[in-house]
Amino acid sequence: MSQRKSKNTKSHVSEAAAKADALHQYQETDGHFSLVRNFRLADLVTIMNGVCGSFSIFSSARYLLTNDSDYLWSALSFPLAGLMFDFLDGKVARWRKSSSMLGQELDSLADLISFGVAPSLLAFVVGLRTYLDTVVLTGFICCGLARLARFNATVALVPKDTAGKAKYFEGLPIPSSLMLVAILSYWAKNDWIAGKEGIPWGTITLWGPVGGRGELHVVSIVFGLWAAAMVSKTLRVPKL
Repeated sequence: MSQRKSKNTKSHVSEAAAKADALHQYQETDGHFSLVRNFRLADLVTIMNGVCGSFSIFSSARYLLTNDSDYLWSALSFPLAGLMFDFLDGKVARWRKSSSMLGQELDSLADLISFGVAPSLLAFVVGLRTYLDTVVLTGFICCGLARLARFNATVALVPKDTAGKAKYFEGLPIPSSLMLVAILSYWAKNDWIAGKEGIPWGTITLWGPVGGRGELHVVSIVFGLWAAAMVSKTLRVPKL
């Protein structure tokens, strides 16, 4: 027991020292572009994840303005490209043996854009446009935000393997939302979207008249359950 405690104490001390060194680095670097000079290669890869998510958002907006399906397919494709960069940034950090506190925060913010905001807007674009739909989609984004914040705060407490990687995720990782994007893509391919054949499974009216504020697409419930799974404490997903 004492050996285990000493190991945990040493790991916490080393982590605290690493954080102190990182803070000292940013504090001692002056100049208008000092932030850019402090970027690691892995940080730039992470930013590309955010770029992909941003392009997805703007492509969704252009589809709403023009009804051009090319923009819709671009919006559906960019989150997948973001996943590629999300996968690569960790590989690059280990290859370069260089990681930073800034990189960890960048990773979470980029994930929120590419796997939280972009998929929610895609769901709206495809047809989840009622008042309650937007409430559910907003909750989806906020649960993704909370899940990422919890990960940053508790990652040191999650058991690690011999390589230092966490053994499991607490709750569904936010990139799992790409499974929902895949479903939306299938619907778009079959014209099961707003303005064409409509969203599968239809709507239910919880209160008020049909078409009013109490109307909800059944598929929105899936987004709500997915959001709950992301913030779950008891759901543990093995890390590949």
